[in-house]
Amino acid sequence: MNVVLFEPEIPQNTGNIIRLCANTGAHLHLVEPLGFSLDQAHVRRASLDYEELAKITMHKSIESVFRISDMNSIYGTLPNGPTTYTAPVYLPDTTVIFGPESVGLPQQIVSRINCANRISIPMMPANRSLNLSNAVSIIVYEIWRQLGFPK
Repeated sequence: MNVVLFEPEIPQNTGNIIRLCANTGAHLHLVEPLGFSLDQAHVRRASLDYEELAKITMHKSIESVFRISDMNSIYGTLPNGPTTYTAPVYLPDTTVIFGPESVGLPQQIVSRINCANRISIPMMPANRSLNLSNAVSIIVYEIWRQLGFPK
């Protein structure tokens, strides 16, 4: 399972996601530019010592993520995606891409993802979005559950 953060902006969110990935065995991919340094105290505080336990790969562009992934196994997250995140049957090589906190995934990335693989988390209609680390947690645990919580 691969979690991709495209140009994340908030260090605390990334720190929380590092901990999540360490605890679920997910491989975290960070696509630059980041809105912070991984050495910042906020990232270290949120990730505790889990940064050493997590598998993290840095990418200069989203293109390198697309090159190493099966396009049929790539999912993109949208506030109003056509598919609820629980609907797909996820495989171990699933890759889920999350956009920057302030704007979400840009259209040039969304357009490259199969329409059925554009997923969303249901929420109240008047609300815009969930916190990034919460959204990643919800989707990662669904994928891990479907995979049988492998160790």
